[in-house]
Amino acid sequence: MPADFYGEYDALAMAELVKTKEVQPKELVEEAIKRIDQQNPKLNAVINRMYEQARAAAGAMREPSGTFAGVPMLLKDITQEIEGEPITAGSRALQKYRAKQDSHYVKQLRKTGAIIVGQTNVPELALMGITEPSAYGPTRNPWNLNYTPGGSSGGSASAVASGMVPVAGANDGGGSIRIPAAYCGLFGLKPTRGRTPTGPILGRHWQGASADHVLTRTVRDSAAMLDDLSVHEKAAAYHALGFKGSYLEKVFVPLEQKRRFAFSVKSPIGTEVHPECAEAVLKTARLLEEMGHIVEEREAPVDGRKLANSYLTMYFGEVAAAISSMEAVLGRKAKFSDVEPTTWILGLLGKATTAEEFVLSLREWDKAAYAMEEFHETYDFYLTPTTAFPPAKIGELVPGTFEKLSIQMVGRTGLGNLLKKSGMVDAIAEKSLMRTPFTQLANLTGQPAMSLPLYETKGGLPCGVQVMAARGKEDILFQLAGELEQTDHWNDVRKNPSYSL
Repeated sequence: MPADFYGEYDALAMAELVKTKEVQPKELVEEAIKRIDQQNPKLNAVINRMYEQARAAAGAMREPSGTFAGVPMLLKDITQEIEGEPITAGSRALQKYRAKQDSHYVKQLRKTGAIIVGQTNVPELALMGITEPSAYGPTRNPWNLNYTPGGSSGGSASAVASGMVPVAGANDGGGSIRIPAAYCGLFGLKPTRGRTPTGPILGRHWQGASADHVLTRTVRDSAAMLDDLSVHEKAAAYHALGFKGSYLEKVFVPLEQKRRFAFSVKSPIGTEVHPECAEAVLKTARLLEEMGHIVEEREAPVDGRKLANSYLTMYFGEVAAAISSMEAVLGRKAKFSDVEPTTWILGLLGKATTAEEFVLSLREWDKAAYAMEEFHETYDFYLTPTTAFPPAKIGELVPGTFEKLSIQMVGRTGLGNLLKKSGMVDAIAEKSLMRTPFTQLANLTGQPAMSLPLYETKGGLPCGVQVMAARGKEDILFQLAGELEQTDHWNDVRKNPSYSL
């Protein structure tokens, strides 16, 4: 057995060791369990351990088959349902619920041979760019325990960045793969709308804004997983344009010609961008020019404020629907104390949103999609910061005492219409999106987008660079990422002092 193979090898390399019988699946599972037990007390990334199920799956694996045969991985505690296991979405209200079936994502994942060893922490209902649910407590960033790993896939990002597992399940409805990737020095790609399975639980998850995939240390693990997860889900609301090649093969094929890049470091909602987040993009732009590409500064042809408000209209409506759905689990009407105060407020705003407003907001998504498709006829890639600020400190974004009292007082009244008239929607838009204003565009237009670990702040924290492409163009994103991964600019997570080797 190679020394330190678990910390040094990615998921594909581990699977190769299993196939050549240099390592047994049970050895990988036991190493993952050991690392989770060692790391989780300080990181709080894993909230449900599935050790016995994992040991049983490893023991039953006689002849390994599948791309990731024998490789341990974790799944996210929302939508990635495992029959018989909890799926709480980070909420106290759902802690007694058990999934009645595997989601289509999990069924597809099982075909790869990966072994599920547990589930990871999420903010309540996956609503925040930080992972600090009151039900489970905050997840911490392995690079610095005082900081957030981001959200909503913060538990998965923390687990991969600390070396617990080489790959973990994630999903992205407004940046929830890319934000944690940026904060934890990982590679994170949100696929094209309809590329990966969403059924049968939520076939229209967040009205098509959300897509499931994984967080990884290497580009090739993400590409290979997308090869296996890509399906034509017959009953799905959305279908991506088929790709006949192999994403994994594309990782090793340089871009064939000079490509055109547009870039911007301006927040689409007009808020501040931290100088180091801007510098990460400018540094990448210079690198791309050195590689022979054409790079021009140009903003996306969309109204950022209108899109932010249309995103939040969906967001409010989905929260209201989620709280209503909880009632089937609770066996009674949901009340203020069942969820976090902020979640309840968002639900009230959803209940005060009319069908007309909801439809008009979705039309803004479509307008933006057409505008971006035309934009990509000129530019192959659109480059921005992944986030407008480096990671926040744990607790920094939690409401203060006065704000909590105000939220509780307003929340208990149930007057959603009054909230809307008060201007709270604009205040929420600015506060919730100010730190992460760049990621929602790809969710609303359905485009693929990735976060690349190309920069580290002076304080020693990762800072991601986002790259978007036209719908269906994950192949060129993987080509670009594969090239950049070979440069000295790639911030390999293995140099993180907390990464277990």
